[in-house]
Amino acid sequence: MRPEVLRCALLAVLLLGGCSSVAALRGEKPASVAAPSGEAIQAAQLSSYIASLQQLVQGSPAEQAEVLAAARAAYEQAHQGPAALRYALVLAAPDHPGRDPALAEKLLREVLAHPELLTIAERAQAVVELQRTVAELRLAAENDRLVGELQKERERQRNAAPSATALQRRLQNELDENARLRKQLDEKNAKLDAIINIERGISDRPPAPATEGRTP
Repeated sequence: MRPEVLRCALLAVLLLGGCSSVAALRGEKPASVAAPSGEAIQAAQLSSYIASLQQLVQGSPAEQAEVLAAARAAYEQAHQGPAALRYALVLAAPDHPGRDPALAEKLLREVLAHPELLTIAERAQAVVELQRTVAELRLAAENDRLVGELQKERERQRNAAPSATALQRRLQNELDENARLRKQLDEKNAKLDAIINIERGISDRPPAPATEGRTP
């Protein structure tokens, strides 16, 4: 029997026994006391869940470890139903070192595979928490994918950096070679111009006068 149900049952027994004892002392017929309704039991269970989660999120490290250990111990004894649900809720709760959303999703799916073991409130809580956990895991996977792509792009840029440097060096070598060839061409053009100027100077020189007659 679950601890919450057991506590409610014991409380009801004590109340019935107390009323009977008082009535017996007074010589009166004991009045009937209504047993806790299913709605009251479900409300008590839900309140207990919420209190545990609040302690897990806001409590000290020691309190967090205590809640986690208690939920794990209960799950190891039952492995299904409310014990599995509570352990899943603890694993999915934020801001504590023992959280494990992936395991929480697995347990929630197992819990919802046997809804007959849960109350209406527990089933509703399991459905809502499963949807929230799935959304969290999907967002985390997308974030990991984007981070991985960013790392690959940075690695590609680092690998491309030497190629860019080599290309720049090759371009500089070609520029130097072009400058050297241009210098050689200028020198050859200068020599050619000098030869042309010499030939032009020779062609422009007036011819020597012709000698008249021969010397006897």
